[in-house]
Amino acid sequence: MVTTAEVMSLPGDATTHDHEYHQLVLGLYGHTDFDISGLGQHVTAGGGCLVPSTTDHAFVGLGNNQIMVVNLPWNLHYSDQEYELINRLFDQASYFHMSSQLQVLAGALSRELQQHPQDSLLARACANTLLCSLQHQLALPAPRVSGQIDMTLIDDYIQLHLHRRISVAQLAGLACLSQSQFHERFRQQNGATPHQYLLEQRLRKASHYLEQGRPLAQISERCGFSSQSAFTHAFRRRFDTTPARYRRQWRDQQA
Repeated sequence: MVTTAEVMSLPGDATTHDHEYHQLVLGLYGHTDFDISGLGQHVTAGGGCLVPSTTDHAFVGLGNNQIMVVNLPWNLHYSDQEYELINRLFDQASYFHMSSQLQVLAGALSRELQQHPQDSLLARACANTLLCSLQHQLALPAPRVSGQIDMTLIDDYIQLHLHRRISVAQLAGLACLSQSQFHERFRQQNGATPHQYLLEQRLRKASHYLEQGRPLAQISERCGFSSQSAFTHAFRRRFDTTPARYRRQWRDQQA
């Protein structure tokens, strides 16, 4: 039975096939290559493609990658409204870039799917939500770049991906700005560079986990540090104390 929505990593060996159902692919992390009827393109984090049914397509993962796949088998019972939406979206094969709102939504739903991979009701709900959101995005003109960066979107994205490496390019894509424009505007708006801001978010989350009593190795991994020693070094520079001492002092204050 075809899964309605799932999160997966593509293998490094190229695969070619087709199937009798439409497929939506959203890039979550890393790099992948897709070729749909001879139209080839990278699908990276923030990108996606629409693969109509019975369309030949090839794909390959380039290193560490993660995508979300939404399958739409015809044996599912769709309402007339759902049929209309699906037929409109999959009129032809195409590539697209997700809006900042859709990137955050896809990230949140991917976490839910990974935590509950056997929940078919959740998978279908996620699929429908993503299809509707994408349809709304494609129906709207491209947003104009405003003078202010939407920090709510930036913060949401950081919290969803805190356990991973987050690049300035990814954050700039959320704001629809070049890296240089984003870096300068971010610094003017927040009084810190994107790297400084991201490190502060990691350390704040780490301090919260320390207060909960979680193991240092687990905190280091969940907050995106390359190693426990790197976490300890960064924490000491920011708080002028070690993570272990911080946790003891916090516990003493609560006693």
